[in-house]
Amino acid sequence: MARITIDDCLKRVPNRFRLVHMAAKRVRQIREGSEYLVSSPKNEDIVVSLREIAAGKVVDRQESKEE
Repeated sequence: MARITIDDCLKRVPNRFRLVHMAAKRVRQIREGSEYLVSSPKNEDIVVSLREIAAGKVVDRQESKEE
């Protein structure tokens, strides 16, 4: 099983603070009933959210507005 690292996520999100904010927001969405965007059985919600960010399934709306 491949491990997700912060470095994998930082390839998509340039700022660690923004990454933490995105992951926390996604965890809240998952816990409120949102479906997983990647297949990740038997993982904690935070790991799933980081996998989604690393896969490019979750994007930061604030970053896309700046570009």
